[in-house]
Amino acid sequence: MPHHERERFLAEPRIGVLGVTDSRGDRAPLLVPVWYHYEPGGEVVVQTGRETVKARLLGAAGRFSLCAQDENRPYRYVSVEGPITSVTDPVDPALRESMAHRYLDPEEARAYLAATADQLKDDITVHMRPQHWRTANFAAFAADFAGDGQFRTDG
Repeated sequence: MPHHERERFLAEPRIGVLGVTDSRGDRAPLLVPVWYHYEPGGEVVVQTGRETVKARLLGAAGRFSLCAQDENRPYRYVSVEGPITSVTDPVDPALRESMAHRYLDPEEARAYLAATADQLKDDITVHMRPQHWRTANFAAFAADFAGDGQFRTDG
């Protein structure tokens, strides 16, 4: 994916899968679905409970990965990885509200924010600067298939 396309893709409201090294012995990385915020050229922002396993692992690792995908054909994904640049404790209420409205319709967002108001004092915001990008857009690959399921080649 070209630079502008991958940034635009990541900025769209998608559920991300956060990955962080799990240092608790012989374990694979922790992978969890998350809401996130991103604006082209900026940082990836996620929120989580201060006392969660995820928060502890993020603090220990000092970096994380995030993968966002489009499950509709042609499949596409963007994965970013980089260092944590800052942690805001507690969360900024305006950012929390913005993220709720990013993922929910206005009525659902209001209800969600009211029902989870205590998280304003329990959550932290983690900022990550994308350092490494991995992307794929299978549109060109999919175009090589004919409607009859046969793979086309040039020449």
